[in-house]
Amino acid sequence: MYEFNYHRPKTLADAEKLLTSLTEPKLLAGGMTLIPTLKQRLAAPSDLVDLQGIGELKGVKREGNELVIGAMTPHWDVHTSPDVKSAIPALAELAGLIGDPSVRHRGTIGGSVANSDPAADYPSAVLALNATVVTTKRKIAADGYFKGLFETALEPGEIVTAIRFPLPEKAGYQKFPNPASGYAMVGVFVAKTKDGVRVAVTGAGPCAFRVPEMEAALAKSFTPDAVATIAVSDDNLMSDIHGSAEYRAHLVTVMAKRAVASAK
Repeated sequence: MYEFNYHRPKTLADAEKLLTSLTEPKLLAGGMTLIPTLKQRLAAPSDLVDLQGIGELKGVKREGNELVIGAMTPHWDVHTSPDVKSAIPALAELAGLIGDPSVRHRGTIGGSVANSDPAADYPSAVLALNATVVTTKRKIAADGYFKGLFETALEPGEIVTAIRFPLPEKAGYQKFPNPASGYAMVGVFVAKTKDGVRVAVTGAGPCAFRVPEMEAALAKSFTPDAVATIAVSDDNLMSDIHGSAEYRAHLVTVMAKRAVASAK
């Protein structure tokens, strides 16, 4: 680990000021990716700006037909929140499947969404539920947010403050976890709303993506059989020692069927 300066601002305004005044700062949320990266000397920021002390970034609340979750809300709080369980049960279930107890108590929804790890669970929910990523500068629609491998629409100095999830009529999430760490080799989130159906996949490609063919089929018939014969191309999907691109493409269909069956 390289030497760096550590800052723990108490307000969002203080955090913003730090980011504009420091040479090469990095934001620290839960640190589930950043800390291991620093230990391996794969990153050398001049300063770390820890967001843990900013209370205004934490919490869950219902606002009309939306569920608003603060960026620094831990996975465990999302999983156990009565508001999340009643409004979007699939999102609560998703949060309970992330990593292990240590990760769920330390990792945050904002950190996950900002990082855009290809195997993270939350990006599929953000995309399928057509959520809005709220930052210190603007509001970013889900379809324009995830750009690629660890790449998002966020600009330098921009801090994610909350995620706003519209309430669906039904939603379900199923994933095929890596047996060692629990990350999603393939995860599929399905959401049905008055405007139609959205299907989002994580773990299979460089970042979360939608499957229009499945969405169209489910809009006509919201049943597992509707997607049973829809095959996803393995072009541009990931391939590693845990699973080939072809295998992941197969899992997308399997997990989509299970997600629809579990939707509530």
